[in-house]
Amino acid sequence: MASIGHIAVGMAAARMYPRSKISTPALAGAMGFWSALSLLPDADVIAFKLGIPYHATWGHRGATHSFVFCIALAVVVALIAAAFRLPAWRTFVVAAVVLVSHPLLDVLTDGGLGCALYWPFESTRHFAPWNPIPVAPIGKAFFSSRGLRVALAELLMFSPLVFYALWPRRHF
Repeated sequence: MASIGHIAVGMAAARMYPRSKISTPALAGAMGFWSALSLLPDADVIAFKLGIPYHATWGHRGATHSFVFCIALAVVVALIAAAFRLPAWRTFVVAAVVLVSHPLLDVLTDGGLGCALYWPFESTRHFAPWNPIPVAPIGKAFFSSRGLRVALAELLMFSPLVFYALWPRRHF
């Protein structure tokens, strides 16, 4: 994925999270936070620079794309939220949905090696039976005509989430 879908999920989560009206700057900050969280499983791309092979447990789309990793990270986010007197349970649920959406969207892509969804119980990489999302080129190759096509396709696919996130709120 070109990550636009992951960012759109984070933006929509930010729109859903608050129970009351928040300022536009606070909403923008929340969109940044939830979008960054939705991208966090892709921090494993650093493995390429460290010489860790793609297919290794800690390679791209390995352990950081597992349900266990995502839920554990959601627990950490909820504990931090509780320390700041934010609703821990609500934060956990939103963080879990945002984080788990990442590997679930990645298994819908048409390239790569799949995702290790069930790590540490098994290291098999999985794909969905249907792969409508084009895989984006990694690194500098993203800034090519193919990368642009993938980004535009993702923007079109995830435009409903982007519109939801950015649509002006009405309060009655």
